[in-house]
Amino acid sequence: MASTLDLTPRTALARGVGSNADTIPVYDYTATGSAFTRATQPDYFGWLEHVRAAAGCTRPIRLAGQLLTVEQGTGRVLEQRHTDAMPDAAIYTACGNRRATVCPACAHTYQRDAYQLLRAGLIGGKGVPDTVTQHPAVFATFTAPSFGTVHVRAVKRHTCGNRKRCDCRPDPCHARRASDPAAGLCPHGRPAVCWARHEPGDAMLGQPLCLDCYDHTHQVVWNLFSGELWHRTKQAAERWLAKLARRRGIPRVQVVTASGNTRTVAPVRLSHGKVAEFQARGAVHFHALVRLDGVHPEESTAVIPPPAAFTVADLDDAIRAAVEQVAFTSPSHLDRPEGWSIAWGDPGKGLDIRPINLTGDGDVTDSMVAGYLAKYATKSTEVTGHRSVRLDADSIGDYADPDGDHTARLINACWHTGRPTGTPVPLSQRPRDYRPTPGFVDRWECPDCGTHTRYAACPVCVAQRQAALDTQPASRPQATNPYARLRRWAHMLGFGGHFLTKARRYSVTFQLLRDTRVSFRRHEHEHQGQADERSGTLRAVDHLDEDDTTLIVGTLTFAGVGWHTSGDALLANTAAAMAREQRSTGREELAHELGTTPAGLSPAA
Repeated sequence: MASTLDLTPRTALARGVGSNADTIPVYDYTATGSAFTRATQPDYFGWLEHVRAAAGCTRPIRLAGQLLTVEQGTGRVLEQRHTDAMPDAAIYTACGNRRATVCPACAHTYQRDAYQLLRAGLIGGKGVPDTVTQHPAVFATFTAPSFGTVHVRAVKRHTCGNRKRCDCRPDPCHARRASDPAAGLCPHGRPAVCWARHEPGDAMLGQPLCLDCYDHTHQVVWNLFSGELWHRTKQAAERWLAKLARRRGIPRVQVVTASGNTRTVAPVRLSHGKVAEFQARGAVHFHALVRLDGVHPEESTAVIPPPAAFTVADLDDAIRAAVEQVAFTSPSHLDRPEGWSIAWGDPGKGLDIRPINLTGDGDVTDSMVAGYLAKYATKSTEVTGHRSVRLDADSIGDYADPDGDHTARLINACWHTGRPTGTPVPLSQRPRDYRPTPGFVDRWECPDCGTHTRYAACPVCVAQRQAALDTQPASRPQATNPYARLRRWAHMLGFGGHFLTKARRYSVTFQLLRDTRVSFRRHEHEHQGQADERSGTLRAVDHLDEDDTTLIVGTLTFAGVGWHTSGDALLANTAAAMAREQRSTGREELAHELGTTPAGLSPAA
């Protein structure tokens, strides 16, 4: 076969007609082939070091621009770097998504931060005083009411040692006696009983026995207002504790606000760390770590123990009383003018409160509940079989179906209930003399500024009024349709709240943990050198010197999302997985060594 290359060499680097006719190697089309191409480049290890900060991310964010190293105080630029001189001409940063189905690596980091944040609120550390171990604390689960009969796995008596791997023989799902009136058919002609003994991974769990009997609209509305229900429940529990303190003769505390005013408040308050979780039926329920704190008269942000008269039993009674009495009705809707009832489930089934044992043993320990909540903080609607993707008018038809399965009907209920209610009058119903506002009128003179114009409004005065309005603080108008958010959160089955929330005084923030991690990584080499100088001493971020005299200023812009090739993603994710495995092995070995350390020897030695 004759070659189609140019007969004479060309100095230009661009590919010409003849060279374009060459066959491109096949291995460039595959992930393995593109990974091999990247690995054979001379700057491969430099590229790995460059992407190390986002190596495990599924869809990293690429930034382009320049970085300036500026001397503090003088403002003199010491060094200037541009991303064009870096590998791939971009800086990679992790996406930071908390969902494990979207990015496992970032979700794993979020889960570890959530664990540290929640556990610090129970045992102290990371800026939280150690005296929190003296506070009464409980682990409470708040469940939604019933919106219809669903398939369940009921085990009345557990004999297994681990509930996560429960292999106990369950009871029948919904058994009925032949004489029971509910043992027949539902109004839609479907069986109202189920004799099956469902296994833990059965796909029928959470599915209604009859889709037509199930109130899908009430469930999505409950999901929408569940955050308000939690807020009112916490307030009711604090009011119950305040009344209890008054009956016991405990005086109220006078505190000074930030504005200098003096307020008289109750001597106790609640601090919480809460995680929202989707059940298999698509209803949200909350797991909360509730801690009872005292009130410092001089420092409002201080975390102090409550008065000695308050116990865990008082905290338990306050939460139960609040759950029983808190209920409200949602705003009126065109489909239901009287609104929907928003309340918790039956206190006997919809509420579970367990005291937390801070000694490390018992049924519910601090490490157990912190790990449990951190795990569910990275999940979303995957338990219902629906992947969380925001829906719009173009994609709603692929997920919503009024005659479909359980999840499709929930999404359809969100979209239908959240429809606009204030639509304009159709053109056919408008008066015949209706005319749009004309763009030009006869020439006239503005009496305020003397401007001659043919516009209906003086452009000079309008511009001045608009400039005056722009300098004033904006006031957000009240939403005319409180159910409009259902369409925005249709992909979340109506729930639009955060999956992990906490009280301001419960613990530290995610931002503090991230800043600490960034500071540690920036001084990692210096930190390692300091640790080597003092043999047997582990140095943390707090030991690092704060004498930096330079500041890095970046003017970076968004350049794209994701890796350039599937081979880059393969190499980066593999390197990150190996690093995570190495760190995991190191932590396990360190925990083993500390567990076998003889008494009297420092664990850090």
